[in-house]
Amino acid sequence: MTCHVITFTAPINSSSCGQLIRKCSEAINHDATELTIKIATMGGDCSYGFTLYNFLLALPVPVHTHNLGTVESMGNIIFLAGERRTAAPISKFLFHPFHWSLHGSVDHARMSEYAMSLDYDLDLYTRIVDERTEGAEQPLDVRSYLTASPRILSADEALGTGLIDAVEHIPLAKDSVTCVIHS
Repeated sequence: MTCHVITFTAPINSSSCGQLIRKCSEAINHDATELTIKIATMGGDCSYGFTLYNFLLALPVPVHTHNLGTVESMGNIIFLAGERRTAAPISKFLFHPFHWSLHGSVDHARMSEYAMSLDYDLDLYTRIVDERTEGAEQPLDVRSYLTASPRILSADEALGTGLIDAVEHIPLAKDSVTCVIHS
């Protein structure tokens, strides 16, 4: 049994998405029987977050995600791809409204497209959180966190909401194969 540990301390963007896909694929090609992804991210681009979520769910081995200290925004979506999810005792999860940076002029058609895309991403995000935390003692009101009222959860609070299965430190096993994605 070979566990590969990937530490992901990066924003979610094109580069880090490609790196995580490459590192996971390499682990599978090197006969990993389990992947642990330790995450510390302030979030990033929705399209790459949803891409990584779907990629991680499709892997042929169990994926364990672990919050190293902070998982924010789209980082929550990647985190929720874990079959087993844990968080360090001193950690947090942040949910907040989406925002985009627009550069240059925008016509009406483009503004309509942006609004539709934001609404669609809001629906996808909410559906993923609801599905992955179904049956929790304290359900999350994700839609309100993403539109008006940001929410920070401690590791203990995340346990009650179904975001995580346990609060614990994850020691690095001597026989694990490790790599880091950082930017």
